[in-house]
Amino acid sequence: MLGTLARLRVPAAFFPTGDFADRHPRAVRAMAARGFGLGNHSYSHPHFDRIGAREAQEEVLRADRAIRRAGRVEPLPFFRFPYSEAPPEKITLVNSPGFADIEFTADTKGYLGATGGMTADRAVRRALDALTPGAVIQMHIGSDDGGPVLDALALPRIIAGARARGYGFADLRAYAGRSCPFIRSGQLAVTDPYSAYSRVTLCA
Repeated sequence: MLGTLARLRVPAAFFPTGDFADRHPRAVRAMAARGFGLGNHSYSHPHFDRIGAREAQEEVLRADRAIRRAGRVEPLPFFRFPYSEAPPEKITLVNSPGFADIEFTADTKGYLGATGGMTADRAVRRALDALTPGAVIQMHIGSDDGGPVLDALALPRIIAGARARGYGFADLRAYAGRSCPFIRSGQLAVTDPYSAYSRVTLCA
């Protein structure tokens, strides 16, 4: 995926877990070295609606430390909740150390793999069918069944299809500190319509 994004000059943001960063520091460092932003996706990918405030805070901060160690860069000030479970009180908790909650508008579901009924073709269709101004497309750098990374196979066609429909691609870092409809925090949360945006953001 890194090679495809670089070759086609498309920005993207990666949200590794802290555990992934600790186990695969060279992969995270490669993401940063290629100029892609690194966001926070918790340390161990728990269900945030099932853990307490102290454990939730430690998940965020421990992941931040791991991503900083592995990436050797300043991470993005964005947090993506595992399973998209974002109770209001946990959003407030995530905001307190300076993170904004960011969510996606479409998920390729490529992580399900072939055994989960997914194919690269289906991942492409899910992404392109969901295109809308300001869309945030969530993709995945692995699969549950350990098979081929379907989103890596789908990525070139998703990029070509989005461009054919008149879309460009936005770097998530451009939205830090700005109003954006898919970011939720005490400082950044807004309800502006997506129609103000003409770009698509890719997150993995």
